[in-house]
Amino acid sequence: MTAVLVSALMWLLVASLLILRRGRAERNISYAALTIAIAMTLNVDPVYRALDAFAGGSNVVTLMADVALMVGVFFLGRGVMKASEQQPWAERIALGRFALMAALVGVVVAFVLIERGTTTTNFMLDLGAQPAAAAYSMVQFLYYGVVLTAMASLAVRQLRSSKGAQRLPPVFLIIGSSFGVVLSVTVFTMDIAHVIGNLRVMATVGVAYGPVFLSTISFLCLGFAGEPAARMLQARARDRKTRMLVNDLAPIWAEATKFRPGISHDERAPFLAHEPESLLHRQIVEIRDAMIDTRVSFDVGDRDRERIERAERHLLGARSTDSASTAPSATAAE
Repeated sequence: MTAVLVSALMWLLVASLLILRRGRAERNISYAALTIAIAMTLNVDPVYRALDAFAGGSNVVTLMADVALMVGVFFLGRGVMKASEQQPWAERIALGRFALMAALVGVVVAFVLIERGTTTTNFMLDLGAQPAAAAYSMVQFLYYGVVLTAMASLAVRQLRSSKGAQRLPPVFLIIGSSFGVVLSVTVFTMDIAHVIGNLRVMATVGVAYGPVFLSTISFLCLGFAGEPAARMLQARARDRKTRMLVNDLAPIWAEATKFRPGISHDERAPFLAHEPESLLHRQIVEIRDAMIDTRVSFDVGDRDRERIERAERHLLGARSTDSASTAPSATAAE
């Protein structure tokens, strides 16, 4: 049941990312979501039995699913690292190709040494008493723990530099990565207990596996889907504010261009009036030009001046509480 739910969550994330991240050059997160979704689907019992029977009935699909999951986690880490302004050497090593290749070699070697028997959907429960099977599992979760720790470290740095809605995605990533580290510790404990024959400890600790695994995937999904969603919401909010400022400046702009017509009145000049930010920029430039042109007599009151300065701060991305005018000179703006 957990595999089905996680698989559904991952395919939902894939669909969300295809919508929210379309057109973006950075695709590590999309690759990660797709690869992990495939890995989770391979672990759904009916799918696993059918594919493993086709592959010879020796649990080879377990290796395929686990390798896909490791590659997916690698892409997750790369996506977080590329989104981070600071990339310390420790994080670069943990999230790099060498760490992945070392883990994959260890997993494949351990898998070959396992006496796998016939198809089983309870691979570690049935075979985990073998040292090779324990090593197979522990290498994977050691890799996950290292990658998720590095991701959490980068997400903490991202959180410190984020504002508003952009703070939520790194918070979710930190929580999801923390659950992932707990999951790795849980699996380590289960594997060791199984090998030494302490099935009571294995069963007791194993109760936490399902909820912690689901929590890890859920919060990581929220973190990675939340980043483009928050960016989209902020872009829409900025667009609404830009349009409001355009409307606020329209009467002042109309009056200014009566005294000093700008390039917006020249049909030969390229001017994207349908783009709110281009229009707002043109309004500000032409109002400022009319204000400083000594050949015309145009001035604005304090209230209109505040509107102009507020629009300038908006275009420059400054806080609305900053009362200083940051507009470029008319000559530079032209």
